[in-house]
Amino acid sequence: MSKSRKENKNKDLFKMEVQINAGNVGSITAIIIATIFFVTQSLIGDGMDFGLYAIIFSISAAGFIVKAIRMKLRRDIMLSIIYTLATLILSVVHIYKLITTYIG
Repeated sequence: MSKSRKENKNKDLFKMEVQINAGNVGSITAIIIATIFFVTQSLIGDGMDFGLYAIIFSISAAGFIVKAIRMKLRRDIMLSIIYTLATLILSVVHIYKLITTYIG
C-alpha cells in the first residue's frame, strides 16, 4: 500500500478521474446551454450573442493551454492556439457589436 502511495505521490487517482469527468460534463453542459441561448436569441430577432461562444471557447482554450504547457504535445499546442484565436475573434466581434449598438 505504501509503495502505491509513493508511486502516485499520495494522489487519489479515482478522485482525479472523477474531477476530470465532472469538468468535462460541466463543459458540455455549458456548450449546450450557450447554444440554446444563442439560437433562441437569434430566432427571436435579437441578434447573435458571440460573447456566449467566446466564453465557451475560452474554457477549451484554457484547458488546452494547460495541457500544452505540461505535456508539450504538438496537438495540444495547436488546439490551444486555435481555441485562443477563436476566443479572441469572438470576443472582438461581440465587443464591436456592443459598441456599434451603443453608439449607433
